[in-house]
Amino acid sequence: MNRIVVPPLLKEIASIFASHGRGAFLAGGAVRDMLRGARCADYDIASDAPPEEIMRMFPAVIPTGIKHGTVTIRYKKHSIEVTTFRHDGVYHDGRRPGSVSYAATIEEDLSRRDFTMNAIAAELPGGRIVDPFEGRADIVKKIIRCVGRAADRLNEDGLRSLRALRFASQLGFELDAELLRAIEENPAMILPVSVERVKMEFDKIIASAKPSTALLYMEKCRLLEMILPELSRCRGVEQKGYHRFDVLTHSLLACDYAAHRGYGQNVRLAALFHDIGKPGTAKLDNTGIWTFHGHERLSAELTRALLSRLRYSNAEIASTVHLVREHMFHYTDSFGDSAVRRFVRRVGEENLRDLFDLRRADSFAMTGVEPPLELCLDFRDRIASVLEKSRAFSLKDLAVNGHDLIEAGIPAGKHLGIVLNSLLEAVIDDPELNNREKLLQIAHQWV
Repeated sequence: MNRIVVPPLLKEIASIFASHGRGAFLAGGAVRDMLRGARCADYDIASDAPPEEIMRMFPAVIPTGIKHGTVTIRYKKHSIEVTTFRHDGVYHDGRRPGSVSYAATIEEDLSRRDFTMNAIAAELPGGRIVDPFEGRADIVKKIIRCVGRAADRLNEDGLRSLRALRFASQLGFELDAELLRAIEENPAMILPVSVERVKMEFDKIIASAKPSTALLYMEKCRLLEMILPELSRCRGVEQKGYHRFDVLTHSLLACDYAAHRGYGQNVRLAALFHDIGKPGTAKLDNTGIWTFHGHERLSAELTRALLSRLRYSNAEIASTVHLVREHMFHYTDSFGDSAVRRFVRRVGEENLRDLFDLRRADSFAMTGVEPPLELCLDFRDRIASVLEKSRAFSLKDLAVNGHDLIEAGIPAGKHLGIVLNSLLEAVIDDPELNNREKLLQIAHQWV
């Protein structure tokens, strides 16, 4: 394949460059994905036009990275990054070059890029492929290889090591021997990289089709112990009895299953971290079986600390930690309706689906065998039946509020809150009590 099919939008943009005597090339991940036959979400253009000239060509241009030769053009509701052909100077901070200078050709520009599969361009508007580092061949072989010496590319930007592993998970590619060796020999290059950039790559790993590919590479290269030490410590923690695998393998399988099933980010994170408390709670019983009593509570604490360290939002942390803490839920047919309602109140009706999804991933990872379709089905049906009768699980669901109680002669203050919560407990036990007259009558008995 010597050409790609160029979308009409890019042909229009190329004609504007051409009308000013300038060339334009589609570059980077867009070309890689087109050559793989995958959908392309973003377009990046490389051009011999300097940023100031590009800003005169188009009516709407944002100087997003003009210091490094990059602007973003707004064209027909699309945002497209355009970078002037450039050489990168010396990298002093392990992230960006200290200086850039403009280059004359697309080949020179491609020589500064990280991996050969990303160092391919397509001339616009015709789509002729420019591939000076045999990136197309590496795409066919499903190999991630650096442009030039791997150690040089990684030393320029320490995040490239994690970025390479992320591509392995996203694309199903393998690292070539030189690149893998360069990461193994200097994993500490990740340490100066900002937490925000590390989190961005980790999010993409978790969102990939098979997160364990990158996570196992991270373990092999000692990046796992640097970035996720709580998870790394799970290697070799045996749990024979109900489980076939050690805790780390079990956790990776659970995360992969969650990814395969298309579960949300919070479920994938919970699947990966739900057992990280097991190394700290492991005890050998008198039958020679390892037990992990209370590991869900420690796992929740460690997950909160880990996600906080990676700068996740409070909402993301709360959602994931809640699933981890509740993942050991238990149900039998002996549960009364009030027990089911208390479970729903504790877990939250809005979290039920995620929690059952997590249970399914956890069950798969115990043996590596698809759990039966009816897993938890009886509990789901029971919850649905109970919810049909009553949905009073919080104070706002009560037929009375604090104002009603005050009007009825119950004094405001701490005792009022105690009465309201007691009324809620009574309604959870017996939903038929949830009407104004009955609740006010009960409340007066507690004054």
